[in-house]
This record gives sequence, C-alpha cells and structure tokens, in this order.
Amino acid sequence: MDGDPAVEPELDSFSLTFPLPYRVAFIIVLAVWAWGINLHYLYLIGIDVPSLIRYPGRPSPHHPTHHLSTYRLATVLSSIFAFALLVFWVFTHRDPDLVLAWDWLPLAYLVVLLGILVFAPFFKSLSHSGRTRLRSTLKRISVGGLAEASDGKFGDILLADVLTSYAKVIADLYVALCMFLRSEGGGATARPDRGCGGAVVVPLIMALPSLIRLRQCLIEYGRVRRGRVTDATGWGGQHLANALKYATAFPVIVFSALQRNSTGGQPPPAHYYQAWIGACAVNSLYSFYWDVAKDWDLSLFDGTARSAPDLKAFGLRRRLHVGPPSLYYFVIALDLLLRCTWSLKLSPHLGRIADWEGSIFVIELLEIVRRWIWIFFRVETEWIRSTTVAGLDVDDILLPDYHNHNIQGPKYEDDD
Repeated sequence: MDGDPAVEPELDSFSLTFPLPYRVAFIIVLAVWAWGINLHYLYLIGIDVPSLIRYPGRPSPHHPTHHLSTYRLATVLSSIFAFALLVFWVFTHRDPDLVLAWDWLPLAYLVVLLGILVFAPFFKSLSHSGRTRLRSTLKRISVGGLAEASDGKFGDILLADVLTSYAKVIADLYVALCMFLRSEGGGATARPDRGCGGAVVVPLIMALPSLIRLRQCLIEYGRVRRGRVTDATGWGGQHLANALKYATAFPVIVFSALQRNSTGGQPPPAHYYQAWIGACAVNSLYSFYWDVAKDWDLSLFDGTARSAPDLKAFGLRRRLHVGPPSLYYFVIALDLLLRCTWSLKLSPHLGRIADWEGSIFVIELLEIVRRWIWIFFRVETEWIRSTTVAGLDVDDILLPDYHNHNIQGPKYEDDD
C-alpha cells in the first residue's frame, strides 16, 4: 500500500493509474530505447558494436544505421503503448471497479508488444533482422546455452547479463499473467500478489537469469579446460569465480522468500532477516568488484597497477573511449550506490516506503538504468580487448586483469 486511504484495500493509488502490466510493458519499451542509445553513442565514438556481437553489417550505406532502426522500432512500440494507456485511462477514470474490470486491456497490449518484439515474423520494416537475432539468442540462452566466439558469444553474454537486471520485471510479468488466469483475486490490474502460483514460483523465476549466466560461466570453464591452456587463457579459474558471483544471488532470493512466506501471522524469525542482509552485502560487493575490475578492466582494486604512470588517471586504464576520467569515477560510485538499493530496507521508515508499489517500480527502473550504463563500459572494454590483444578473435572474452594490455589499438569505421 502507499498510504492512500481513499482507495480500496486491493489497490494502491499508483496502481490505479499505472497497473502492473503497464509497468512491465513500460520497462520493456524503455529497454529498446536504451539499447538504441547504447548503439548510437558507441557508434559516434568509433566502437563497432555489431562486429563485437557478430551481427551482420549493413549491405550498403543507404540502409539505416543499426541505432536508427532500433529507434524506429522503439517509436512504434512507444506509440502503441501511449495509445493503449490513454484508452485504459479513458475507460477506467481511476475507478477501482473499472480498473479491475478492464484488466484484459493492458494484457492485450503486452501480447502485442511481445509479439512484435520477439515472436511475430511480420513488420519486416521494423528491424526484422534484429528481432530475428533477438529471438534466436533468447532461445539459445534460455537454457543457459552459449555460442562459440565466432558465432556471437559476446552477444549471448551481454543479453544474459541484461536479463539478470530484468529478473524482477520478468517475475512481475508472470505475476500479472497468473493473477489474470486465476479464478479469484481481482485480475491482472489488482494489487500485485507476488505469491501467485505458490510460494516458490516467483523466486524460481527471479533466480533463472542468474542460473543462466552461471551455466554459461561453467560452459566457458569447460571450453578452457578442453582447449590448450596458455598464459592468455589461464586454467579457467576466472570463469569459476564469475560463476560464484552469480551463485551469490540465490541466497538473497531464498532468504527474501522465507521472510515473505513466513506463516502463522507472526513476524519472520530474526535470523532470516540477518541472513538476508549478509547475503545482500556479499552479492552487492562481489558484483561491484567484478563490474569494476573484470567487466570494465579498471585497475582501481589493483594495488600495483592503479598508480602506473601510463594510466589516463588513477585506478583507470590507458585507453578511455566513453568519456573523461571524471565520468569513470562518477560511474564507479553510481554503480556501487545502485548495487546497494536493498539497504533502504535497513531503515524502519524507508523499508516501509520501499515496499510500496511505486517504490518497487522506481527501484526496478534504477536497476535498468544501472545496467544501461554498465553496457557502455562493458562494450568499450570488449572493444579494447579485441583491438589490442594479438592473436585473439574479436569476440574472445577473457576475464583476467588486462591492466598491462591497454595499448592504443586501431580505430574501425562502422559499417552502418
């Protein structure tokens, strides 16, 4: 609840205006815009994203660039979203009974959205090849699969990492569908019941993206062990360490579910809460370290390399493409801050606010923003690796430190 006594107990005032299915749809459409901005800015600074993810270049300079195609798709999806939401407002007027009665309308839009974005073969003028690639990649990674380097391994990893940030959004999509299909409870636009379908279904859905990435890391480890071990590849321990990072998400989900599903009308045992805090701290700090030291190849946590005279600035690297050093310091601090939004619940007052539907939505948005920013620097890092380390394919991903390999490499023109 959001503390508004003027509405029925089943609905908070935020959900009367912006029901759960529309919130899920909004974040999905936002992801398309965010990816377009990623592609656009990286294109402007000379980073060829399509080549990194093994996506075909444009056959001629007369074809629209990849980011322009993405913007066109996002514009169409946004227009349909705005129309659907306005129609919903016109018919419901924030009346609780009408909001519940018209729950099929936002779900119908979700079906259209997912149909256009992933499933439908029509609308070939709307980034058809991109949507086909998205569909095939989702199909492969949905079971933890991972392409070979020459077939777009980096794209698989990038999308799977993005899905870990969308874990709560995916769970909310399931909750909306579950509430619509069950016989009681008010429908998809009722107050979200995140226990719909049983106590374990939503936690399992939230754990799935991390499980996908964990399996991909183990696949990488297996490939290293089956291949020839060199100084460049190492023995594969970095992939096991990365797998462990994703495994730290599971205790967070488990202890959160245990607290939520505590029975008997009593508060959950204190040790559940304490264990949840410890699990959140380990997951957040481990993930933050990996973002900075491994995903972005920054030397901040390397006591020897971070003061090297040939770095652009203290704790960074020799090559910085995305922006000035001050931007990197800001992003590092922001990444840590957004990794720790769970700490709001440590305050009795803020913890209550964090459970409001509007607050849950904002926290989900903040995680999407964090991942959007992360992509700029992750792709930049992969570009530097692919243009400076001799003898590696563009898409070969190595996770050990690269602080001594950041020699200026060639710039490539985008094929778009």
